Amino acid sequence: MAIPEFILDLRSKIGTDLLWLPAATAVVLRPSPDREGSRQVLLVKRADNGWWTPVTGIVDPGEEPATAAVRECLEEADVVAEVEALMWVHALPEMEYANGDRAQYLDLTFRCRYVSGEPFPADGENTEAAWFELDELPEMPAEMAARIDACLVDGDVCRWFS
Repeated sequence: MAIPEFILDLRSKIGTDLLWLPAATAVVLRPSPDREGSRQVLLVKRADNGWWTPVTGIVDPGEEPATAAVRECLEEADVVAEVEALMWVHALPEMEYANGDRAQYLDLTFRCRYVSGEPFPADGENTEAAWFELDELPEMPAEMAARIDACLVDGDVCRWFS
């Protein structure tokens, strides 16, 4: 996975100490071209662990989280999307990477509307990118499925994990 330059700079100063980082998840939805009244969601298959997930990424310093979600869609899957609403906010558990780096993320999950582009793994962080019918999702971690579920509720009410 590509590590943003600002994190490399921080790591040169603090080593493997815990970093608290804002992150954005883009749950991109579009009407199903094959099923009237149905929707599809954009998923990417991560190169690091093989999981299918919505598009995710770290928010750059000074960047608006919604802008990060849109940027990550274009960078990771070559899909143009527009943010409709912030749907879920939650802190992930602390994690430790194989190199000993520790991080904890505050994830902001956005429901996004598809604008254009045919998905493909554009930046090397993923091995695949594709549309899936909502009732035919591949296996994924429950926490990632919960991000999708949070974006399927009626209205634009943000929820928090509890």
